[in-house]
This record gives sequence, structure tokens and C-alpha cells, in this order.
Amino acid sequence: MTQPIDDQVRITRVFDAPRAMVFQAFTDPEQMAQWFGPVGYSVPREEIVIEPHAGGRERILMVKDGSGDRELLESVYTEVVPDEVIAGHGVEGESGEGNFRFEFHDEPGGKTRLEITVWPFTGKWADELREGWESSLHKLDHLLAGSTRR
Repeated sequence: MTQPIDDQVRITRVFDAPRAMVFQAFTDPEQMAQWFGPVGYSVPREEIVIEPHAGGRERILMVKDGSGDRELLESVYTEVVPDEVIAGHGVEGESGEGNFRFEFHDEPGGKTRLEITVWPFTGKWADELREGWESSLHKLDHLLAGSTRR
């Protein structure tokens, strides 16, 4: 069933890094620990499980700096095409049952356009989700910038 467009959150960002490098940042737990989660949250490396294949799972524990509040995100991948697509859905629990799709596209000059679509999210939840992703992607941008300078 196709979801109505008004319950989707769409985010597009261009990174000054090759597509394979951006894709790897989403599938490598070492890198994920360095950038995932909005500013003010950390993700301990030992709390990340990533099985990047259809039917594989993703488990990420975000810890709020200062208070130590914890938010567990658990998903199952429905589609993984290396350097192109990661898609799946959250499993019941703190992260809810939302769907997600990340698409990685080549851009001129060796850059990568990332398109994120998540649904169903509306109203306040959509705004919070968008803010959280924008904050996380800002951290990813810095990580990738450091990697491409080496």
C-alpha cells in the first residue's frame, strides 16, 4: 500500500565524499558511533548492531549526554543494495514501527546526494525527526570531511 505523501519526512543532503564512503558510514558500527544521533546524544560502540542485508537487523542505543536517558532504536532491513539503498522498518518498541529508505546518488565532483524518506510521521513528531536527522547529518558531514582529507 502506498503511503500518503503528507505523512512522510524527506531530507536531502549533499556530502563532499564519494558514495561508497557515505554508504559505509551507515553500515560500519565504528563510524556510526561517531556520528549517529543528534547533538547532545552519544552512541556507545558496544551498543550498535548492524547486519546490512535484507532480513538483517539494526540496533542502536542512543544515550543523552548529562542525564544518561536512553533511547533504543531497533529496525529490520528489507532492502540493502551496496552503495545505493538501505531500507527497512522499525520494530515495535521505543523506536516505533516507522519505515525508512536511504538512497545514495552520485553528484558531480565526486560528491554524494543522500535522500532520506521516513514514514509515517506527522506534526510534532515529523519536526522532531527532521531536527534529529539534520543534527546527525551535520555530525556525519564533519566525520566525512575529516576522512576525505587523509
